[in-house]
Amino acid sequence: MAKIPSKLFSLSVGRTIGGWAKRLAFFTMVCGAVAREPAGAAAAPELWREVEVLRTEHGVPHVRADTMRAAGYALGWLQCEDYGSVTPERLWSTRGQTARVKGRRAIEDDFDALRRRARANETYHLLEPETRDLCDGFALGVNRYVARHRAEFAAHITPDFSGYDVATLTIGPGPSAARVGRFLAALKSGLNTPVAEPAEPDTPPEEGSNAWALAPSRTVSGKAILLRNPHLAWSAGYYEAHVTVPGVLDFYGDFRIGGPLGVVGGFNRHLGWSTTNSNTGDLTVIYAVPADPAQPDHYRLDGVSLPLRPTTRTVYYRDGDKQAAETRELWESPLGPVVHRTSDTVYLARTAGDGEFRAGEQFLRLMRATSEAQWLEGMRLRAKTSQNYTYADRAGNILILSNASYPALPHPPTKAAAVAATSLREIWTQLIPFDDLPLVRNPRGGYVHNENSSPHFANVREPVVLTNRHPNMERPMLSLRSQLGIELIDTDTRLSLEDVVRLKHSYRMLLAERTKPELIRAVEATQPSGEVAAALDLLRRWDTTTAPDRRGGVLFSVWWQRYAPPGGAGQPYAAPWTESDPLKTPRGLADPARAAAAFAEAVAETARRHGRWDVAWGEVYRLRRGGVDVPVGGGSGQLGHFRVLTFAREPDGKYAANGGDGWVLAVEFGDEPRAYSVLAYGQSAKPASPWHADQAAMFARGEVKPVRFGAAEVDQHVVTRYRPGAATEP
Repeated sequence: MAKIPSKLFSLSVGRTIGGWAKRLAFFTMVCGAVAREPAGAAAAPELWREVEVLRTEHGVPHVRADTMRAAGYALGWLQCEDYGSVTPERLWSTRGQTARVKGRRAIEDDFDALRRRARANETYHLLEPETRDLCDGFALGVNRYVARHRAEFAAHITPDFSGYDVATLTIGPGPSAARVGRFLAALKSGLNTPVAEPAEPDTPPEEGSNAWALAPSRTVSGKAILLRNPHLAWSAGYYEAHVTVPGVLDFYGDFRIGGPLGVVGGFNRHLGWSTTNSNTGDLTVIYAVPADPAQPDHYRLDGVSLPLRPTTRTVYYRDGDKQAAETRELWESPLGPVVHRTSDTVYLARTAGDGEFRAGEQFLRLMRATSEAQWLEGMRLRAKTSQNYTYADRAGNILILSNASYPALPHPPTKAAAVAATSLREIWTQLIPFDDLPLVRNPRGGYVHNENSSPHFANVREPVVLTNRHPNMERPMLSLRSQLGIELIDTDTRLSLEDVVRLKHSYRMLLAERTKPELIRAVEATQPSGEVAAALDLLRRWDTTTAPDRRGGVLFSVWWQRYAPPGGAGQPYAAPWTESDPLKTPRGLADPARAAAAFAEAVAETARRHGRWDVAWGEVYRLRRGGVDVPVGGGSGQLGHFRVLTFAREPDGKYAANGGDGWVLAVEFGDEPRAYSVLAYGQSAKPASPWHADQAAMFARGEVKPVRFGAAEVDQHVVTRYRPGAATEP
């Protein structure tokens, strides 16, 4: 067979794709139908016989399954039952067909989905059987629900999902669009110089989590306690559930809506953990390697000519009333995708975690671990790229591990647009060793914590080492939220599980504690009169909390917005945060005169917005869900709240909570775990469900519900029990 030149081949692809693609599509359709038919038609209807769901108070589902496949089936059914189309839509998005419905704006997401899907297809058989069983069962549960409730779903959602769709959701992402965009911008400008941007955090400032672990020496009961408290958008879909498969799994935690293994925290009879996103920034390095002048579509490393692999992908998209298509020829290398090429250089983007397919498998190992050693062995899989893990167990151990997938760089860290490399020795090929990752285990003082700050200050009773073992590790950083967390638990007081819950719901605003005295002095220096003088008197009396009935917090927050607006120029603090004084900075005001002027403006602005400047926090900030409309305390993490809430302005001028604290879990590890939890936005997203808004007021009051874990306790508190998708189910 004659060899087709590379350039000619790239042209031929576009010309001949129509004919052979149609034949291939027909062959795939036939084979796919044959492969799917036994699962969709026979296995799914029968799996309901192997599982029972017991819902306790507030609709919390306890899944009792005979097999992992049946457990996955129940989770798939339940997520559709409580969240409608969210999960099927997520599974459907893995096929790269979203633009067919949403139009061209979704085309980039579809190309990314096709790349991830290809990786899932080629690695699915490598997953452990229990992981595949959970994925397969989950898809069958979704299929069963969609087929039985056809009217609830759009026409493009059909009950033919598979474990491959589920697994695609957990495939590690490729190069970040932001990193590639900065590179291309620098290249276009003719520069290959450092980009004057700091590394981007994984989450926006108001998103993240709080996590504590207390050793037996710090608890009233002499048993370890774990606190889990993510605070993302309330659309993030934390789903509280308890899954039991005899002899295989007995786990209670938050399963993220969309899949069975988006687990981010929880506990079993022996141990538990919580995750917090680490601010590792970008894990992508772009390398400029020489193109091979003698062979098209090749590059050279160590004097060897290496081929690039072409891939042609087509995305169909809605264009008005018609369907259009875009076909792209993409190039890959074993080191990562090609993001740009010139006649003499190939630019490769190498990303930690790109194509990693075992994230769900790692979570399942953690869920099944029965000891610290077994749990740490699961962590060594390193399939999750950038999370901190806070851990506690029945044996009394506590630890925090920063499990970011840092590349072991053979060159200094750089924000250059690209790193030149002519040898593989100049390109990172391994991660920093697991044993070099920041780990704090059973420290003095009996606690560890994280609130998305760097791991250096996980325990301040130990000597804090600020020098990283590797230069590209996360730099030391301690937010106001983290500092407040330390103040709450870095004591010699023994805490009960109930104490931990109470502290978690602290209404303190650390920013006010750090700046209020100087603000008062600054306003006093202007010899205020009238409304400003009266408002200053309110500020003196205010206790610097945002408890719902406190007056002064609304005025203070409006003042801070005017004094230090987001993105504003200038340093607002007299003493900015510094590594040399990490627990007491930032503090004070850099510009007292400007602060005083902003306060006078804030008095007028608060009155204009809310009718009076001495309005109580809970009159303005509300929790509204279903028929619930109640005051709620807490606020921005940027203001130094530990109880973080984000809000959206409503038509009546009030602010309704839409993110932040929402899922709270506190567990004490005795012979039988004892725990409390609350899910602010309820177990169901469906407004008609009795479990849509029944925890909202409880959360607003800072209260929690008891967690039912033991089989006898669950049976005692059952509200309803059923076999999901049973033959008699309407």
